[in-house]
Amino acid sequence: MAIDQVRVISNQASGETGFILADKFKKLGAKVTLLLGPGNFCPAVQTGIKLIRFKYFSELAQLLDKELKNGNYAAVIHAAAVADYQPKEMIQRKISSLRHSWKINLVPTRKLINGLKKYQPDLFTVGFKFQPDANKNRLIEKGSLLLKSANLDLVVANSNKNSGYQAYILDGLNKYGPFLNKTKMAIYLTRLMENQL
Repeated sequence: MAIDQVRVISNQASGETGFILADKFKKLGAKVTLLLGPGNFCPAVQTGIKLIRFKYFSELAQLLDKELKNGNYAAVIHAAAVADYQPKEMIQRKISSLRHSWKINLVPTRKLINGLKKYQPDLFTVGFKFQPDANKNRLIEKGSLLLKSANLDLVVANSNKNSGYQAYILDGLNKYGPFLNKTKMAIYLTRLMENQL
């Protein structure tokens, strides 16, 4: 989120999960569109993957709206680490670095994941719930809440507790995992979705 003409508020998401998932689905023969934020994970994009870059929450919201309005998607995986807050106002100039303090009023952004099925009620939707230091029970609890509140088909609840990746895939009745790296999670998720689509 831009806070003035040159500065932004960001997060530490790399974009790696999106690349891994796009690659796995492409190898299954799916037509893939990858909306990729300003992460630092940038391997060569494979032929057959439509890549669209975005910087800010507002751009992602517009891209989702544009892409999903046409109704040509069977599924959406919302793995983006979207900003939950944005500045109430963006200052249209560069704020001087000589200021002693700078108060920024943040307001919540809308939950993009909650509106995915408005485009197509039968759209298969997958969300990600990242809880940095959560244990298994907390991950499953938080993932289950997102599954219900956003009316999703699947949720990947993941953490990096003790600097190690851990994820569970939830579908309301079952939980699969733990998956201890992103590639193993992506392989299982693609197989699960392939069986359900």
